[in-house]
Amino acid sequence: MRRVVFNQKGGVGKSSIACNLAAVSAAAGYRTLLVDLDSQANSTHYLSGFCGEDIPLGIADFFKQVLTGGVGKRPKVKVIETPFANLDLVTASAELADLQPKLEAKHKITRLRRLLDELGGDYERIYMDTPPALNFYTVSALIAADRVLIPFDCDSFSRQALYALLAELDEMREDHNEHLRVEGIVVNQFLPQAALPQRMLDELIAESLPVLPVYLGSSVKMRESHQACTPLIHLEPKHRLTRQFVALHDLLESAD
Repeated sequence: MRRVVFNQKGGVGKSSIACNLAAVSAAAGYRTLLVDLDSQANSTHYLSGFCGEDIPLGIADFFKQVLTGGVGKRPKVKVIETPFANLDLVTASAELADLQPKLEAKHKITRLRRLLDELGGDYERIYMDTPPALNFYTVSALIAADRVLIPFDCDSFSRQALYALLAELDEMREDHNEHLRVEGIVVNQFLPQAALPQRMLDELIAESLPVLPVYLGSSVKMRESHQACTPLIHLEPKHRLTRQFVALHDLLESAD
C-alpha cells in the first residue's frame, strides 16, 4: 500500500501527518518506508535528525542518476534506517529544487513509480511526503501511489483550495493513474469548542466529501515532537493526539 499525503496549501500539517502515520504503521509491525519528496526536508529532519549538508544521500541522488544514466542503467536509491523499529527513510534535500526543471524537461514523471515497484517487496507500507505544490515531485508521487490523504485545517481558504484539489486529483486519475483513490480528508488542528470548524465540517460532510471521522486536535505536544525528532507514538504514546493518530491509522487499515 502506497499513500501520498498532499495538499497545495502549506501549513496544514502534511509532514507531521505523513511521519506520524508512518511511525504508527511501523510500531504496529508493518515494514514501513517514508519517502520525502519536499526540498524543505521537514520529514527527513523529523525522522532522522539530519538537516542541511549533513543529510545522507537520498531521493535527490536517485533523480540525478535518472538524468545522467545511460540506456540499461538502473538508478538506485539509498534507504536509511531511522532510530525507530520497522521504519526506514528515503531522505530529501534542497537539491531537489535545482533538479526539478531538468526532470520536467526530460519527462521523467514515471521513474518514481518504477523505483517504488522495485522497493515494494521490502515494505508493506510506503508513505510519501510531498511539496505544497502540484509540481514534478507531487505528480510523480500521485502516479506512484494507491491512495492520497488530504490534510485540511478548517478555514475558508483551505475549503476553496480543497475543491480545486479534488478536481485536479480527478484529472490526475483520468490521465495518469486510474487506480489512484482519495482515501480521505484528514482534519488537522481541530478545535472542538469552536463553532466555525464544526459547521464547516458538517457542510463538507453534507456535500458527501470524504471527511475521515477521526479528527486530529491541536497540541503543543506536536511541536515538542518536532524538536525531539521523535514521532508521538514514541515520545508520548498515551497522549490524546497520539491516540488520535493511532485511531486514524487503524481506520485506514480497516478500510483496506
